[in-house]
Amino acid sequence: MDYEGHFRQHLEALHREGRYRVFADLKRRCGAYPVADHFTGDGTRDVTVWCSNDYLGMSQHALVRAAMHEAIEAVGAGSGGTRNIAGTTHYHVELEAELADLHGKEAALLFTSAYIANDATLSTLAKLVPGIVIFSDEKNHASMIEGIRHGGGEKHIFRHNDVEDLEAKLTKFPRGTPKLIVFESVYSMDGHIAPIEAICDLADKYNALTYLDEVHAVGLYGARGGGIAERDGVMQRIDIINGTLAKGFGVMGGYVAASKACCDAIRSYAPGFIFTTSLAPAIAAGALASIRHLKTSSVERESLQERTRTLKSRLAEAKLPVMDNPSHIVPVMVSDPVHCKAVTDMLLQRYGIYVQPINYPTVPRGTERMRLTPSPVHTDEQMAYLIKALEELWAACPVANGQYVRLAAE
Repeated sequence: MDYEGHFRQHLEALHREGRYRVFADLKRRCGAYPVADHFTGDGTRDVTVWCSNDYLGMSQHALVRAAMHEAIEAVGAGSGGTRNIAGTTHYHVELEAELADLHGKEAALLFTSAYIANDATLSTLAKLVPGIVIFSDEKNHASMIEGIRHGGGEKHIFRHNDVEDLEAKLTKFPRGTPKLIVFESVYSMDGHIAPIEAICDLADKYNALTYLDEVHAVGLYGARGGGIAERDGVMQRIDIINGTLAKGFGVMGGYVAASKACCDAIRSYAPGFIFTTSLAPAIAAGALASIRHLKTSSVERESLQERTRTLKSRLAEAKLPVMDNPSHIVPVMVSDPVHCKAVTDMLLQRYGIYVQPINYPTVPRGTERMRLTPSPVHTDEQMAYLIKALEELWAACPVANGQYVRLAAE
């Protein structure tokens, strides 16, 4: 059996389709974000990062860094074990209480990532509630899809943000049938925002639980950073909220917030929680400092919204194909995988601008794009330079007979 041959065959297919992923070797400079060192075979060069999920730059915040340093000096590096075996430090206990308060819930439960939180929680819910039927938005994140699949129960996919289609599917089941509606607040590739209130109305009408992924919204929306549900005044109507510590809060890790009984059941039955070493205490301490700061400071959120509006406006003025949406996500459509990678390669090589191409399976084929994420610390000068670079590349790569003229590699 030629095992290596099988590996090479699959890798060659990715290269042919323009979907092979190359990781940029970066070293961010503390205090200089979004500038980073890009390591190449010939040394390093300055690059400006335009695709980070560190939406507010909180990974660089003095309070966050100080809290992490203090925790390392106080207790050392690692947690020492799973939550059940020596890995529950006081930092974890404090952080879970802070997250429960952020979302107005009785309890919260920490995981090593929001992906694991979604997978572990959704798969466990399906096993804890016999006969539960899950209704999932068609554009839900891969972690939610995997969690639902691992649960092994009955599922129905409703059209993206389409409450009429959701209701049509809900009506097929008796009111007494246990149901769970699973959706996101901000969809990270298109920037769409869910009609949360309308979905909650349907959940009340058809006796369903609601599960909301706020990963791309926590820290960024709401008076205290509780997400879109807080901003829209419907947080108390959501049964289970999933969130991350790795984006708006600038550190790493994930969580769910819900009733005490729900969190305790997930804690007690989810293998993804039980058998995983807990977050390092320094990470928990940094996240705690970030959340506490953003609960009282709106400066970062207001600046992010201004930067987003400005970038979208300038892209539109330059007649670049920016996708309009109501969130902080700024997708620039390319619609061809090879061309998308060529453009982003040239941005990095010629202009020192790092934007990762977004291709299938992250987005459907034919919708390949660049996903720009402005932050409070991106300057007007950096924005103008980005627009100039994109204009030059678009002019150099016109569409001819429905096909892009390929960029030549340098």
